[in-house]
Amino acid sequence: MLQEQDVGHRIVVRRIVGSRAGRPVFSDALGELVELTETHLEMTTRQGRLRVPIAEVHRAKRVPPTRRPTADAVVELELAAEEAWPAPVRGRLGDWLLRSADGWTGRANSALPVGDPDRPLPAALDAVERWYAERGRPAIVNTPLPLAAPVGAELDLRGWDSRPLVLVQTVPLADLTAPGGRVARAATAAAPAVELTAAPSEDWLTVTVGRKGGLPDAARHVLTAVGQVRFAHAYDGDTLVGVGRGTVTGAGRWLGLSLIEVLPEARRAGVAVAVIGALAGWAGRAGATDVFLQVEQRNAPAVTLYRTLGFTTHHTYRSRVAPS
Repeated sequence: MLQEQDVGHRIVVRRIVGSRAGRPVFSDALGELVELTETHLEMTTRQGRLRVPIAEVHRAKRVPPTRRPTADAVVELELAAEEAWPAPVRGRLGDWLLRSADGWTGRANSALPVGDPDRPLPAALDAVERWYAERGRPAIVNTPLPLAAPVGAELDLRGWDSRPLVLVQTVPLADLTAPGGRVARAATAAAPAVELTAAPSEDWLTVTVGRKGGLPDAARHVLTAVGQVRFAHAYDGDTLVGVGRGTVTGAGRWLGLSLIEVLPEARRAGVAVAVIGALAGWAGRAGATDVFLQVEQRNAPAVTLYRTLGFTTHHTYRSRVAPS
């Protein structure tokens, strides 16, 4: 049976919902345990909040941690993320993607080695180096792990540098948006109102420029050239105190969160949670079912916030950079 330390974990509950021909009828529910008392348990499921009297619980247990995702699941999510961050200049090397955006962000200026490059691995990496050299850019390869471990091993032999590890994290959308779900529980009374727009305001871009160090023309393409995209503006009075960007990609399944930023003077007041909640609500109405984001492992405050909201690491990647 469940215990107090199971609160906050995913559980499965078999409950008695009736009887037929003198035998009990059972129904199973899967979700996160949010409350456990002597009289009832309460959990958040994909369908919303569920309260079950203890007398109706036939069996309940914690769900073991999710196993490592399959290669197909990693490719699916990587392609949804690529669709959410589209570089204006693109090429292909078999299934591999080559991307360039005037140097604005590593993701939009890197090769994505998923699938078959239609040639031996050393020749494929030679071709990547030539493609970026022709554009006057350093060659960068994003290596989703463990899927692209062979690519990483070859780059090690070539002496390529490695940037900090990035966590690709996910959570079911319903875990955020359900009544009493994680966003509601993490919200604060002082959280500001959030406005969603189809295009970024100049103030929004100013905050982003401060974070990313400049805004070339290619950046506007990366930010806006997505079929379903919203820009979140959190205001304290007339002052913009927080921003964020949300996209729906991957055949409508995935909400991608990016550029969540809160001005220093407004931090620890629930601004980021409000921004994420607003984007999650929009994506839910658009039909999305899951959420992803990318965050550097060393960014402890952000990682802690996302853990609070239920995000777990789906897979990781490293950006590998050719020697100067």
